[in-house]
Amino acid sequence: MAGQPDYYKVLGVSPTATQQEIRTAYKRASLRTHPDRVSVDAPDRASRTKEFQRVNDAYYTLSDPERKRDYDAARRSYFGDDRSESADEDIPRGGAGGFPWSSFDFSGSEREREGRDSNQFGSIFEEMLREEGLASDETDTNGQRRAVPTKKFWSIVGAVSGGALGFIVANVPGALAGAVAGNRLGAVRDAKGKSVYDVFIELPQSDRARLLSELAAKVFQTTLGR
Repeated sequence: MAGQPDYYKVLGVSPTATQQEIRTAYKRASLRTHPDRVSVDAPDRASRTKEFQRVNDAYYTLSDPERKRDYDAARRSYFGDDRSESADEDIPRGGAGGFPWSSFDFSGSEREREGRDSNQFGSIFEEMLREEGLASDETDTNGQRRAVPTKKFWSIVGAVSGGALGFIVANVPGALAGAVAGNRLGAVRDAKGKSVYDVFIELPQSDRARLLSELAAKVFQTTLGR
């Protein structure tokens, strides 16, 4: 019977990892595996998508104290105390004592998976952008706080792709873009109330790939330097 991935192994952390270490590991893993890092017709896009889903499943389980406690108990019951720290193999769906490993299997419908993965990654993505000065918190007319792109965000996007200006000025066909135009006109589009992740999702795929690569380089450099 097919095995259930060991979520600690998926994120590359120890079972004794703190919540901050789990969160940092998720940032690295999600940027490394995100399917938008490759073109839509890339032969490995499907495999990257599956790996990205596993990373999101792992973080969903381990980032919540109650889900993590249940998962740890089930994991220990299968591997035993002497294996729980270093088990390399996948966990089978039917663990010892009949524990329902299916509780940690988030297959669902494709739309449900995509929605959960998008919401989860979007939250962390905006956090990463804020840390790198690519987004800032603002309060909208309804009193809700949201992360919006900064000039630094648009300087990166505007500089790397001509498709950026088309998005910024409501997808005008044939528009040419540059760093200066990205900075200036980005602020105009932001005023319509889009969060930075909503902006990211609507950018051309090539822009998303370049932005993710830029962000990954910054995140990896920051975490490795600690």
